[in-house]
Amino acid sequence: MKIFDRLPPMDHLRSEKMSFVQLIMPVESAHRAITYLGDLGLLQFKDMNEDKSPFQRTFVNQAKRCAEMSRKLRFFNEQISRASFTVSARPAVQPDIDLEHLEAKLGEHETELHEMNSNSEKLQQSYNELLEFKLVLSNAGSILASSHSHASSPDTELDENIYHNDAIDDGMSLLEQGARMETSNGAGLRFICGIISSSKEMMFERMLFRATRGNMFFNRAPAGELVTDPISGDQVEKTIFVVFFSGEQAKGKILKICDAFGASCYPVPEDRTKQLQIIREVTSRLSDLEATLDAGLRHRNEALAAIGSQIWRWSLMVRKEKAVYDTLNMLNFDVTKKCLVGEGWCPMFAIPQIKDALQRASLHCNSQVGIIFHELDAIESPPTYFKTNKFTSAFQEIVDAYGVAKYQEANPAVYSVITFPFLFAVMFGDWGHGICLLMGALVLIAREKKLGSQKLGSFMEMAFGGRYVILLMAIFSIYCGLLYNEFFSVPFHIFGPSAYKCSDSSCSDAHSTGLVKYRDPYPFGVDPSWRGSRSELPFLNSLKMKMSIVLGISQMNLGIILSYFDAKFHGNSLDIRYQFIPQMIFLNSLFGYLALLIVIKWCNGSQADLYHVMIYMFLDPAGDLGENQLFWGQKQLQILLLLMALVAVPWMLFPKPFILRKLNKERFQGHSYRFLGTSEMDVESEPDSARIRHDDFNFSEVFVHQMIHSIEFVLGAVSNTASYLRLWALSLAHSELSTVFYEKLLLLAWGYDSLIIRAVGLMVFIFATAFILLMMESLSAFLHALRLHWVEFMGKFYHGDGYKFRPFSFALLAEEED
Repeated sequence: MKIFDRLPPMDHLRSEKMSFVQLIMPVESAHRAITYLGDLGLLQFKDMNEDKSPFQRTFVNQAKRCAEMSRKLRFFNEQISRASFTVSARPAVQPDIDLEHLEAKLGEHETELHEMNSNSEKLQQSYNELLEFKLVLSNAGSILASSHSHASSPDTELDENIYHNDAIDDGMSLLEQGARMETSNGAGLRFICGIISSSKEMMFERMLFRATRGNMFFNRAPAGELVTDPISGDQVEKTIFVVFFSGEQAKGKILKICDAFGASCYPVPEDRTKQLQIIREVTSRLSDLEATLDAGLRHRNEALAAIGSQIWRWSLMVRKEKAVYDTLNMLNFDVTKKCLVGEGWCPMFAIPQIKDALQRASLHCNSQVGIIFHELDAIESPPTYFKTNKFTSAFQEIVDAYGVAKYQEANPAVYSVITFPFLFAVMFGDWGHGICLLMGALVLIAREKKLGSQKLGSFMEMAFGGRYVILLMAIFSIYCGLLYNEFFSVPFHIFGPSAYKCSDSSCSDAHSTGLVKYRDPYPFGVDPSWRGSRSELPFLNSLKMKMSIVLGISQMNLGIILSYFDAKFHGNSLDIRYQFIPQMIFLNSLFGYLALLIVIKWCNGSQADLYHVMIYMFLDPAGDLGENQLFWGQKQLQILLLLMALVAVPWMLFPKPFILRKLNKERFQGHSYRFLGTSEMDVESEPDSARIRHDDFNFSEVFVHQMIHSIEFVLGAVSNTASYLRLWALSLAHSELSTVFYEKLLLLAWGYDSLIIRAVGLMVFIFATAFILLMMESLSAFLHALRLHWVEFMGKFYHGDGYKFRPFSFALLAEEED
């Protein structure tokens, strides 16, 4: 056994050893020390001011300043995204800038952008108003010219008015502006020109008619193009209108109605010559405004480009500073000694690096007092920290999704790296589909640098994060597909000829009774001759069902064995003697024996009925097995195993609670001090002893907990074994579905001479294979494999009630920013 002691330790099996440390930092060097620790990223600080609100902490003002700078940077990002600029993720190196200068610079940029935006909005509004004015001038002239004939004949005017009350268009909302009015040549007849959204035209005309009691004439003309609204900036359909009326009272009513409906009124002279002169002036002003707007836009884009070239660097700097001050707010400020006291967790291997960082901080700050760093004894449980890389991180995330391991608890991810993709492949076994998954995984791996620097969608991000999981699932799927001899459900003679041949020369009954075995079994996997035979489905059902049971019992045994190593590591001899041993006896006396019978039957080719053997093992243990006997002494062995299983149940239930009560009494009665501080009475290291403290030991609570655990294991041994039959069910479903697609789509289409039918059949086959078999079936197999690991495997030893090690790290801030 000494050779095993000389082996290097498994870094991933146990979490890193943690140390609870205390830091006493002078105020002048605290900021730089926290910055260096953030660069190192190996210390998790404990909040020592939990009883204080965020506004009562020492560095709240500095944190507010950083939050204000973050707001300004978000404003810059919004402006840059609106301008459709591409921001460089890694800008050119610029001279370092301190926080005060950065704050002033951000304030200047924000003020400048606000002024440019305000001026641009005003100029754009004026430009849109002039465009509306030009439209009104262009269309109102024809309306005014046609109104002279109506003014001469009242009857015709009345008819025309009624006609226009019934003619409507559609549109949106408008600007509010003061109106000016010109008097026509007719005595007392006036008019108001303007523009209104086409959607409000009907209501607007009716309101004018009612307000003036019909004493007005309303004429309109569509703008003929989408008009930019000066207020909202939206493109809307609008209508130019001219309202003829008489009297000051009617004028006031019409102006109020125009104001209420958001209609824009513009001064239009009746003389056509003056109209043309004003149109020329408006056109000249529009050209001037266009030049001004273009110059302003160029200046704004230059300013945004200058900001965009440094905004990533500024954002990261502000985030770092805010993180530093948030961390400083977690420390306890000692006013008398003018120092900050902090506590936290760090891995033991990181202690020299942390000390070196603190020493450098003291030297760079020219502090006369050094930073004190020492280790403390912790009461609470340490955080869990596993070193991971890009290959193992996805498997660790799968385990952490169930629950984070307790400190120094056995890590299931070490075994899940192999068992998870293998169980997936058992359900997904087809080496054609496996090759498709492999190509997808290789594409993701080959482009991981490019994809890692991009923002991906939720589905693509999930696939990219699990690219190595998909790689192993594809490799194992190819392996299991070769075992099943299925390539898109088609068998191939890869490893040599079949072991069967036709019994007659015609082979007319080859797929019913005409095959006989004439040579050694097929070297690897399922013989291709089983494909299409009468006994194909019974044979594959029997094979995959028995294989599922053997794999399931093997994995459950692995879980129970890991509970032994976990108990041994923590020194829990009670768990070993009264939990691990009876669990192994119970599981293997019943279901381990079933797996043994399956292997023996495979080896000797017996025709024994294993259902009959297992049922009558309970109903008639002493009965004669007859033709179901697989080996000598089987009946006696079954009786022994049944008795061992019956003994294992009370063995799990009763001894442990009574021993715990005895040890508790001896501790507090002073009869035995040798248990103090030992792991046998360390309830934190007794994961199944109700997790109670010694000074309030409750025997009934411990006994009920142990009883629940024992009953759960006994019933779970049956249900978990049956749960592994999903491997058989999903494998059979995947195979049959693939066969249906191949025979009913591809072969059926290929039976026609039409090239179009063949092409359509091939496209439908590819679509069904890609979206149903490769996506939906793979997702189904993934979820079932996940369930088998979380419940059947990890439930035997894993508690997952710890918490992650979350160090203060600037690298995490940069990843979040990306």
